[in-house]
Amino acid sequence: MASMLMRQATAADLPVIVALLADDPLGREREYAGPQLDPRYTAAFDAIERDPNQFLAVAEQDGAVIGVLQLSFIPGLTRGGTWRGQIEGVRVASDTRGGGIGRRMLEWAVAQCRERGCGLVQLTSDKQRPDAHRFYEGLGFQASHEGYKLGL
Repeated sequence: MASMLMRQATAADLPVIVALLADDPLGREREYAGPQLDPRYTAAFDAIERDPNQFLAVAEQDGAVIGVLQLSFIPGLTRGGTWRGQIEGVRVASDTRGGGIGRRMLEWAVAQCRERGCGLVQLTSDKQRPDAHRFYEGLGFQASHEGYKLGL
């Protein structure tokens, strides 16, 4: 398996990250991957970069960004004050899917959560992504809760 590096994303990675987020049927409907980077992505990146409880990570192989995920570290009073690691926005470049990149990314993310003292790692996945659900379950995640969202 080729060498893969997980690292913190930089502003220069944003166009590739947005392209990864848009590279599936759901992403094409809700992301704005155009010739010009939408300024909302830059604003979001800046907010993530300033927040010590956020970490935007990219997977790099042979100098190319091939994956992305965002980690959020969430303090909470429930479960005896347990911190949670939230994994969001997981994407792997379509031409590298099925090669173990996603597994390595998630294993790295779980390790980061352990290092930060989290007692729980959670993620959400759109109900229209059954392949992703099987993938997460294969890594030991359990569909233990129903999630709800309210668009504003």
